Amino acid sequence: MNRNYTELPPDARPRDAADDEAGRPERAERGGEREERDPFLTAMGERVRLLRARRGMTRKTLAAETGLSERHLANLESGVGNASVLVLRQIAATLNCPLAEVIGDETTASAEWLLIRELLHGRDQAALQRARIALAEMFAQAPRDPHRKDRIALIGLRGAGKSTLGRMLAQERKVPFVELTRVIEQLAGCPPAEIHSLYGASAYRRYEHRALEAVIQEHERAVIASPGGLVSESGTFNALLSHCFTVWLQATPEEHMRRVVAQGDLRPMSGNKEAMDDLKRILTGRSELYGRADMTFDTSEKTLADAYLQLRDRLAARLAAEAPDEAPAG
Repeated sequence: MNRNYTELPPDARPRDAADDEAGRPERAERGGEREERDPFLTAMGERVRLLRARRGMTRKTLAAETGLSERHLANLESGVGNASVLVLRQIAATLNCPLAEVIGDETTASAEWLLIRELLHGRDQAALQRARIALAEMFAQAPRDPHRKDRIALIGLRGAGKSTLGRMLAQERKVPFVELTRVIEQLAGCPPAEIHSLYGASAYRRYEHRALEAVIQEHERAVIASPGGLVSESGTFNALLSHCFTVWLQATPEEHMRRVVAQGDLRPMSGNKEAMDDLKRILTGRSELYGRADMTFDTSEKTLADAYLQLRDRLAARLAAEAPDEAPAG
């Protein structure tokens, strides 16, 4: 499957060479010897780097949106930068997450949190997913969407095949095919790249949520191709999981990059010798989130025809297996 796949999203585009220079953290020294890194600062730096990767933001982009220098962020992420509370609050606002998520574990806030955490500690991903679904149903503000399995939402990075395979699925299922990025553009009156440059990542995420709400409201049956970074916004992703049957279209980093370049889009490689490292970092940062999908399907090393037929058959089998038992008519 070497052609006609979607491209890597703008928010997942690898950093440029300038970020490479800023990525070399200064070594903290004391009396001519390297200072040992504080475990708390090291852990906090790793959290900031993970949150940034999940949102597909380069260090250069985060620096531009926070007004901080790239070197300052590089030191912070490496555990040698002792940032002020105001700086951390600014970073948290730009990453659209609670300050507690940047600083540390909020599940130590009360005895009940500690008990819940103890119950979940050490569970595998399947058990955690069952717990999340049970909690979501327990605290649901609205009844379960009866059309959830009639809306197929494809998630993953551009280059996995969301647009191409999505159109083919929609055609066979005789339902509308919706690219959420196009809906965002209609709502904002400008392309997503302009939303990012003019208003920032937080504004784009708000448009993303509004676009998803509009599509769910308008279409009881559809195949939806979602932007790659949608999973990094918990409220929007939870809405997608609640109202759509989600499929994570996987591919290797090399396959992602090859498909984009094969389309003639050289932007991911332009002036950036570490594009592949950035792409791998984004995939690693988001893999746990993508893994929340109802189903996964690997498109790597498959022809377009084989990928579609296998996806179609697996999807039909899963939907049939999860359909509630129905009493025979008559």
